[in-house]
Amino acid sequence: MSWWQRAVIYQVYPRSFQDTNADGVGDLEGIRRRLPYLKSLGVDALWLSPFYKSPMKDFGYDVADYCDVDPVFGTLQDFDRLLEEAHTLGLKVLVDLVPNHTSSEHPWFLESRASRNSPKRDWYIWKDPAPDGGPPNNWQSFFGGPAWTLDEATGQYYLHLFLPEQPDLNWRNPEVREAIKEVMRFWLRRGVDGFRVDVLWLLGKDPLFRDEPGSDLWRPGLPDRARHEHLYTEDQPETYAYVREMRQVLDEFSEPGRERVMVGEIYLPLPRLVRYYAAGCHLPFNFSLITEGLPDWRPENLARIVESYEGLLTRFDWPNWVLGNHDQPRLASRLGEPQARVAAMLLFTLRGTPTWYYGDELALPNGLIPPEKVQDPAALRQRDREPTAYHTLGRDPERTPMPWDASPYGGFSTVEPWLPLNPDYRTRNVAAQEQDPRSMLHLVRRLIALRKDPDLLYGAYRTYRAREGVYAYLRGRVACGPEPHGEGEGPGASARGEGGPFHPPGPGGEGGGEAFPAARRGRGGAARLGAWTPSLL
Repeated sequence: MSWWQRAVIYQVYPRSFQDTNADGVGDLEGIRRRLPYLKSLGVDALWLSPFYKSPMKDFGYDVADYCDVDPVFGTLQDFDRLLEEAHTLGLKVLVDLVPNHTSSEHPWFLESRASRNSPKRDWYIWKDPAPDGGPPNNWQSFFGGPAWTLDEATGQYYLHLFLPEQPDLNWRNPEVREAIKEVMRFWLRRGVDGFRVDVLWLLGKDPLFRDEPGSDLWRPGLPDRARHEHLYTEDQPETYAYVREMRQVLDEFSEPGRERVMVGEIYLPLPRLVRYYAAGCHLPFNFSLITEGLPDWRPENLARIVESYEGLLTRFDWPNWVLGNHDQPRLASRLGEPQARVAAMLLFTLRGTPTWYYGDELALPNGLIPPEKVQDPAALRQRDREPTAYHTLGRDPERTPMPWDASPYGGFSTVEPWLPLNPDYRTRNVAAQEQDPRSMLHLVRRLIALRKDPDLLYGAYRTYRAREGVYAYLRGRVACGPEPHGEGEGPGASARGEGGPFHPPGPGGEGGGEAFPAARRGRGGAARLGAWTPSLL
């Protein structure tokens, strides 16, 4: 089994983790200083969101130089120190790769837009206007409005699936692909252990640039992009070939025990998502618990999601699960803290590699962002449409600073942070939860340690019960056949929607283990689960 199959991956959003130079923004040195905390939590790998040189129109996802660190985060030497110390502690480091688009201030784009005859013109996607002078087609940006912007100087439109300041690269151009592969080699030579690849499923675009058909699911209030089915801007056939090329670069640097890994951001239905395994992506991010589970947190629905995913995997595919990231509302705000605890137990006891978002181990809720403090362009672009509510619509609430203690600014900084801390940071912080054995932090630490049990790490999965408000499943190397095996079974996990008895598998109902943390044994070996509580038996 490779390291990335055994690992718990922890996402760090650098701007919000730890500030060490009193500018209110987190930095690489801050992450380095907090490595002992991450080691004590028990995680195995860090995924660092972008820290590259950038105008910060989308906070680092608009890259102006792929091979340098933005001064707000530090220097390349700071990165090298962070990487060296992480490796000394036995922690792997993944960095964000943003290959779909660059900043409009990247030298490649500046050269591309200089003239129609520029050698780099075809590095980006340029098209003549439609007959009426408007955009070439009806493609929409993820941030609202057309995905095309007219360059007055050259009379053509360029494509940007995100902000106008984030022009899309033309992946059909082999020079572009080779340039991105050289970026990968730059960081692999420095010693990184792999990449989380941003919007991997968007790299290919329809070569005919056809209009996208309307969606029957659109209704007022949904984003502009939801008006259409994305047949021509998502999951194009050539994308799999691009993934294979990137995988070949990773394999150049891999050796036994030191595999370099590709994690792909892919928002697709599960049957389409799993195709990326065969293309060479080690871990195509499985967001089904976010997209389908959090909106319908019934035990029966959770069982359906897990069974659907497990049923699609071949024996060569390694599962993975995600419950939060920098683009999604906080877990505790979606579910409430009691159910966030249930979700943590689910994440760390399902089969596969879990990814955890910084601060969720504190049950950190979404922050409260006043209008004058809004930073996220996704929210700022909604000001005209939602003048009284735009500050609630972006991604700032899930990106607030990590609260380390009850001191002013939560131990994150000595000055006012770039985003406000959560109002309850004086009581909800790392130092306070370290002192409370019943805290979310202690629960997550125990679950991560428990996941190293061979039955959970290597064992198969089988649903034991998914009805009457109970979702119970078995994990183990010998226990997950068509019927419970009794003696020799691995652990079983369960969650119940309403309180009541549940008979775990085993001889005479005896599961052979202690409840973790909230079931009580009754007559006949029945475990009585409280309402909406998880247990490990």
